[in-house]
Amino acid sequence: MSETFVALLRGINVGGHNKLPMKQLTAIVEGVGGLSVRTYIQSGNIVFEATGDLESRPAEAITKAILADTGIEAPVIVRTVEELREIVDANPYLRAGIEPQQLHLGFLADVPKPEDVAELDPKRSPSDAFTVLGSAIYLHLPNGVARTKLTNAYFDSRLKTTSTFRNWRTTLKLLELATE
Repeated sequence: MSETFVALLRGINVGGHNKLPMKQLTAIVEGVGGLSVRTYIQSGNIVFEATGDLESRPAEAITKAILADTGIEAPVIVRTVEELREIVDANPYLRAGIEPQQLHLGFLADVPKPEDVAELDPKRSPSDAFTVLGSAIYLHLPNGVARTKLTNAYFDSRLKTTSTFRNWRTTLKLLELATE
């Protein structure tokens, strides 16, 4: 029996750097044992089924395969369908009635230490808000992602892990693709 996963790559096809066509990415994931591999938009979102070795260590397997095939070092964060569904259902800003187009979601490679979360500055980016729950960062960005000071670099350095962000629409689409 296989399990369905969503893999989120950071820094792929952004600003002309780390170009990785989705057809090539699909072949890479299939090459490490991914089944029914689908990608969504060009920024490195993959839905796939896995068994065996790929199922037990999907992020590591995909990261190594991308590096071997392309020379690109791209962090890969993976969630099961159930994990993604739980993250989506727990969004405190959506439940508070915030417009979905103002919402973003950060996926963390690890659950940060509570003391590191407590040290985050809630006033770092005026008018923006964030909430860290488990291995997710929920963001309310009323002025858009381009204007926020709540960046990968900020969260990675403070939480001592790796993050990658998606807008709410993309997150919901990935959940939809993973449950089809």
